[in-house]
Amino acid sequence: MNIIITGKNIELTDGLKQAVEDKLNKLEKYFTPDTEVEVTLSVEKERQIIEVTIPVKGSVIRSEQVSDDLYVSIDLAEEVIEKQLKKYRKKLLARKQSAIESFNRSFIDSDDYDDSDEIKIVRAKKFGIKPMYPEDACVQMELTGHDFFVFRNAETDEVNVVYRRKGNTFGLIEPEC
Repeated sequence: MNIIITGKNIELTDGLKQAVEDKLNKLEKYFTPDTEVEVTLSVEKERQIIEVTIPVKGSVIRSEQVSDDLYVSIDLAEEVIEKQLKKYRKKLLARKQSAIESFNRSFIDSDDYDDSDEIKIVRAKKFGIKPMYPEDACVQMELTGHDFFVFRNAETDEVNVVYRRKGNTFGLIEPEC
């Protein structure tokens, strides 16, 4: 695995880099040797944050962990990714997705997976999507009391999603063409 470590508002010491590499190298058993792992370490006020992103074909495996101690955040991120991989391995195999090529053969062939948290859609909803501006969609989201809102962008005529972010800010998801 190729681990790329960057820092925001933090000096990346050799010890910190080594701790990240030691912990994330435990994930080597799941991925092919050419897999890239993007790690961003940052400090905001008293919060120590690690973001780990592993792009695989057609998908992204991601973990963001926050704590008072960066080494604890590193441990948590590795654990979360490992749980995600074990949980969704069966789904990757069932759908014959191209992402399988990114994983180590021994991981794909193993029987070690967690099926206790199968994904079950318990409710489906249909609604009309009317054109509106992202700011109007945020207002609608607030009025419905949800954390996201799907709408057709009046400027681009594309389906977009607004969502609530940490810190009471909003995000906008737009499709790439």
